[in-house]
Amino acid sequence: MNEMSVVGLLLNASVPVQIVILLLMIASLMSWSIIFTKRRLIRKTRNESDEFEANFWSGGDLNTLYQSASRNKGSSYGMSSIFEAGFREFNRAVQQGDISQDKLIEESRRAMRVAQMREVDRLEQSLATLATIGSTSPYVGLFGTVWGIMGAFMGLANVQSATLATVAPPIAEALIATAMGLFAAIPAVIAYNRFADQVVRLEYRFDGFMEEFSSILQRHARNRKES
Repeated sequence: MNEMSVVGLLLNASVPVQIVILLLMIASLMSWSIIFTKRRLIRKTRNESDEFEANFWSGGDLNTLYQSASRNKGSSYGMSSIFEAGFREFNRAVQQGDISQDKLIEESRRAMRVAQMREVDRLEQSLATLATIGSTSPYVGLFGTVWGIMGAFMGLANVQSATLATVAPPIAEALIATAMGLFAAIPAVIAYNRFADQVVRLEYRFDGFMEEFSSILQRHARNRKES
């Protein structure tokens, strides 16, 4: 009974199967580490964006919001970072004096676009690793399974009468490799699809905010010119 335990099967498995299982365990640990880290980051970005958007549309002064965002520069996420980059560029361009309204808005939009790309890149970081683990782990586990079954059949060549007790252990160790491959792949695939959807939704929100904020800046630029 002890020999048929999972630990016993792993300890008595062939070296290639043990290497495959070790690689899959490392991939699984890496996957869960990315999942927890990415979950916290996306939640923090979404919560901070919700808070900033509520403050932004509450009718507060833009300069006050900008000063608050500037103080938190480096630790702010989402819309706050995009707003800070756009309004900073807007003020810088205004201070130059002789600049057209279209050029003013274009410079602000460019700064916001760069900030948005930086935010999206931070959100998407390590998602490719999750996708790779999810897509390759089953095949790595299948390789271990095939190798284990090959070893089982090769072992039968040296046995005059094949019994279930003879065949079961090597086949069981081979199937453990398949199970480990699925154990590593399934959470990675689910997490990748969920996080990718959340990142796309946040990116849509960033795009919408940039358009609305650009319209506000355009009105500010028009008022400055008229005054």
